[in-house]
Amino acid sequence: MAQPSAAARKPSAAPTVVLTLVLALASAGLLFLLVHLSPSSPSAHPHPHRRLRLRGAHLRHGGAIPHQIPFDPVIADLERLLDDREWERLAAAGLHAPGMESAPVPEDLADYEDEYINDAARFNMTLRVAALFPKIDVDPADDAVTGAELAAWNLASARREVLHRTARELDLHDRDHDGRVAFSEYERPSWAWRFDDNNSTSDGMGWWKEGHFNAADMDGDGFLNLMEFNDFLHPADTTNPKLIHWLCKEEVR
Repeated sequence: MAQPSAAARKPSAAPTVVLTLVLALASAGLLFLLVHLSPSSPSAHPHPHRRLRLRGAHLRHGGAIPHQIPFDPVIADLERLLDDREWERLAAAGLHAPGMESAPVPEDLADYEDEYINDAARFNMTLRVAALFPKIDVDPADDAVTGAELAAWNLASARREVLHRTARELDLHDRDHDGRVAFSEYERPSWAWRFDDNNSTSDGMGWWKEGHFNAADMDGDGFLNLMEFNDFLHPADTTNPKLIHWLCKEEVR
């Protein structure tokens, strides 16, 4: 009987070599990701992967970037504190920038972002996620966050932020400090004058005029409380039928 050849008797080493190479490449790739995505890894550039930012940086660059509501409640609280300190200081000095023009940032707050928010883990991310998760996981509370729950959380955060800003704006215009604003107390921002029907432009609209104010006055008492004033400032978000009707008339006229 013929003897089997040496090649037939000896198994090929090619599959073993391929498997070894695949495992080595996978290990190297995992090590690369762990090293470069670690929040404590050193970098030649300060905080290159920063994701949590304060509005201070936007204001320092002229306010051209639209404001985004922060997802993290810790960041949101810090931003509100920053805004409130700036608001109080500018109000006391009479330095509020008119309308949508950017306002200066106080010098002692200029480095606020770099001091408190960075990738060096100065805030414990694990504890923050652990505190945030049950606030989002509410419908139902099943230890899993859905897209609908995330959307509801972001919407609620945006509403809180807008109402907070509206309260500051109301306090600025409420000259008799009765918690409500009369039309005579409100001075519209400088950019709104170009929408005046009496100006030389052809885009006249009723924004910031008495008809707009009266439409936001849901109870018809001649004053705007906090919620009515919020509708007045942000009419696109209102559920007030009188204001919605006014908006429709302005849209088609």
